[in-house]
Amino acid sequence: MAENEDVTTVVLPSVLDLKAVGPLHQTFLSARGTPIDVNAADVTRLGGLGLQLLLSARATWANDGLPFRVSAPSEDFNAALALFGAQDLTAADAKELHS
Repeated sequence: MAENEDVTTVVLPSVLDLKAVGPLHQTFLSARGTPIDVNAADVTRLGGLGLQLLLSARATWANDGLPFRVSAPSEDFNAALALFGAQDLTAADAKELHS
């Protein structure tokens, strides 16, 4: 996790499975209250629990009125989103991250 200009960047692990969800959840909790950029460039496998966590985080950030963006999604990440029917996860947030 890195912070830049009040935007927290979270780099997702290559495999988002049961083992990755716990630590990633803690990362999201510690970033709460700041705009967030989730870098998905290294993701090779996205499991259902990983997707559930990302969707929950996005909803939490929306409820907090803060930007949540998934950036640089890998081909595998995008393919998994398509299989789950969750392609809108990578849609740009309506709020600017650097406003």
